[in-house]
Amino acid sequence: MDVELRASDDDRHRVVAELHRHTTVGRLTLDEFSERVGAVWTSRTLGDLAALTRDLPALPDPTAAAKGDGGIGHGRRELLVLFAVAALTLLLLGGFLAVTR
Repeated sequence: MDVELRASDDDRHRVVAELHRHTTVGRLTLDEFSERVGAVWTSRTLGDLAALTRDLPALPDPTAAAKGDGGIGHGRRELLVLFAVAALTLLLLGGFLAVTR
């Protein structure tokens, strides 16, 4: 990567997303996140952007993880199962109430 190349808006969005992921796992505080995001939008080169994440470890690619499980995240799958159980419970309860009245 040539650090002197001008950064694009897509490059900036990518870095902001990476900083957000580091914040959600607890590596950055909200103040640090805000400070670094402000610096992202004033960065001119790829080197400037790289300096903002230099002290952070590499994260796994979130798109690869989503593709690995069929495109449905683990949390979504659990929510779908919970919804199905709740719907089945309501149907059984409704049937029981209909029979006992």
